[in-house]
Amino acid sequence: MTHANKLKLGAIAAGTMTALLLASTSLATADTPADVLVQVGEAGPNSLDPMAPAANELSQMVAWQIYDRLVTHGLKTLPDGTVSYDVTKIEPQLAESWDISEDGTEMVFHLRQDAMFHDGTPVTAEDVRWSFARAVAAGGFPAVQMAAGSMTDPDMFSVVDEHTFKITLDAPNKLTLPDLAVPVPDVVNKDLALEHATEDDPWALQWTAQNDAGSGPFEVTSWKPGNQIVFSRFEDWKSGPLPEMRRVIYREVPSAGTRRALLEKGDVDVSSGLPPKDYAEMAEAGQVKVIGSLMQNEMFFVDMNTKIAPFDNKLVRQAVAYALPYDAIMSQALYDRGEPMYGADASSGYAPEWPVASPYDTDLDKARELLAEAGLADGFATDLYIDMSQTTIQEPMALLIKEQLAKIGIDITINKVPGSDWFARMGSQTMPMDINYFYGWLDYPEYFYFWTYDGITNAVFNTPAYNNPELDAMTRTALSLDGGAEYDQTISAMNAIVMEDVPRAPVAHLYSDIAMQQNVEGYVYWFHTNLDYRFITKN
Repeated sequence: MTHANKLKLGAIAAGTMTALLLASTSLATADTPADVLVQVGEAGPNSLDPMAPAANELSQMVAWQIYDRLVTHGLKTLPDGTVSYDVTKIEPQLAESWDISEDGTEMVFHLRQDAMFHDGTPVTAEDVRWSFARAVAAGGFPAVQMAAGSMTDPDMFSVVDEHTFKITLDAPNKLTLPDLAVPVPDVVNKDLALEHATEDDPWALQWTAQNDAGSGPFEVTSWKPGNQIVFSRFEDWKSGPLPEMRRVIYREVPSAGTRRALLEKGDVDVSSGLPPKDYAEMAEAGQVKVIGSLMQNEMFFVDMNTKIAPFDNKLVRQAVAYALPYDAIMSQALYDRGEPMYGADASSGYAPEWPVASPYDTDLDKARELLAEAGLADGFATDLYIDMSQTTIQEPMALLIKEQLAKIGIDITINKVPGSDWFARMGSQTMPMDINYFYGWLDYPEYFYFWTYDGITNAVFNTPAYNNPELDAMTRTALSLDGGAEYDQTISAMNAIVMEDVPRAPVAHLYSDIAMQQNVEGYVYWFHTNLDYRFITKN
């Protein structure tokens, strides 16, 4: 069967399933088929390839299902009974084994010889080499992600033979191996992609944004942007046990109320992206299963652009940090689906970890004093930007902030940015204030700093346009150290710097929440926070 025919059949099947789901909304006990998973979410992917410019977060979810990576992580069961990926265990996926030189600069990967792409062609070391070079050349987010593992030059990647791939680094980096398990160094079908390359697009990024070129456990059989995407199990997948789900349908349902109702009526299996209020209420009711995992290496915060007046003045940033309505945000916007990251006693310094709570708490008198010291006793007007794909949390939070800051003379105008434009707006570093969050795919404090505070890489997540050469040097030092006293001292000092300069005001350490039918098993928390369809079962 050709890929085009698969897409047609998938579209027909998806349409039939959608009709059945809509027709059954009045049935309280409607069940989806045992080998079909139906998930609903607020937004969907705007690309099938996270390498594509302006690809959104859901494109990473797609890539996780349809592409292989050289390695993956093992799993572990947490004390509360939930299952998480294990950051300490790197296991084979497309690579059956690997060798690392004694000095850590050479890594040789031995590929499975029976792996094939979705079009039936074999996966070779040349596909891996080309894919890695492509990730580096793509620029933007993919290139910075590769750089986190010191993979910055296409010449670092070479082919030893048809099934042996080699990485040669300038210096060892503890992040290189785990960096191969994230959704960026996906292995792409080189020959298929190059059939659609152009002079202006030599890496075929435009084509892969719309088409599947993977070898992963699922393949895309239908995609209607803004509506739904359908995955079908790739029966010839060799890089792990075949998933139990034969088909997965991810539907975009913008209304949170509708997404919750569909789940509670039994018409869908999984609902993601619901407001914290819904998760809190459903967890208490116990009708459906709600799993909340504290996101690793994550922080939810308010950014202030250090290049835009008056936030180029540290006193103003500190004033805002003292004025934010933290408790109200936790209870009225987040419904306590997270841990507070404010009001800490920093008199004895900061722990060598991340996230850590800030010393700021709501103190309007202190905020007024700092504004007066900055020469802005009468306040000022500014803009606060929010991501429309996160409005269920960010809009009520923005309204609380607007009301609160008005008490110290700061007049806030709230601006809503479409989710499809959010990454581009972040990268422009032109928002005076914004509500945002970041979770690190690699569980190291310095990795968070590399992505969000670093002035050298000018990373897309450095929305405050913060540039502190001292901090950047400390980040590089931490990246070069593998634990020990010097490492701990460096991280603690880094934490002290960003809490003093406060380019972003920490608010909370959030849960990654998801709700599902009681018969859905196999949920695994992953660093990317998306569902991994490989492990899902239904009983």
